[in-house]
Amino acid sequence: MRVLVVEDDALLGDAIQAGLKQSGFAVDWIKDGVSAEQALTTEPYAAVVLDLGLPRLSGLEVLRRLRSRNVSTPVLILTAMDSVDDRIKGLDAGADDYLIKPFDMDELAARLRALIRRASGKTDPLLELAGVKLDPAAHRVLYRDKPVELSAKEFALLHALMLNAGKVLSRAQLEEQLYAWGDEIESNAVEVYVHHLRRKFFPGLIETIRGVGYLMPRDKVA
Repeated sequence: MRVLVVEDDALLGDAIQAGLKQSGFAVDWIKDGVSAEQALTTEPYAAVVLDLGLPRLSGLEVLRRLRSRNVSTPVLILTAMDSVDDRIKGLDAGADDYLIKPFDMDELAARLRALIRRASGKTDPLLELAGVKLDPAAHRVLYRDKPVELSAKEFALLHALMLNAGKVLSRAQLEEQLYAWGDEIESNAVEVYVHHLRRKFFPGLIETIRGVGYLMPRDKVA
């Protein structure tokens, strides 16, 4: 899943980006509010980690403008301002969750997974479909209760398709969730990963909708 981190502190921003990448996220990192607003206007993200004390435009104003456009992307506020009043302002402006600095990186990753899961209408932290069980927290996949080894990108693609079971996702939509800025994208990367997943599970797990994209049906049976 692709997330946006908006943090002006260079050391902390670098640590967050590295930590979230290690947890399987594709991460874009921005250091000011104006650039964050531009990115949120043009790029799709599964979630946003937003500092409040940003240069050029405050995090609170970035959030207000995002919600004024009726964008429902989950936002987790990350700030050193820990007063109750500050938390209330953030939540009332449209934040979905709050973490006070300093924080634990594993907790941040877990909170993001929970926000993304809820935004997709899922309640169970484990995703299950057609004999495939995916655990985002453990980065583990089982097929018919046997572990299946996947590359990071294969796992991310399967995760995106399972979160959106029953919906057709275009190649561009999948690339946007798999890759952050600066990542090298081969022209047929999605097709290659889909082929690998079909081979590791079964051919009908992922359907190709010609000219549109890829689909994991909700009622698929292995």
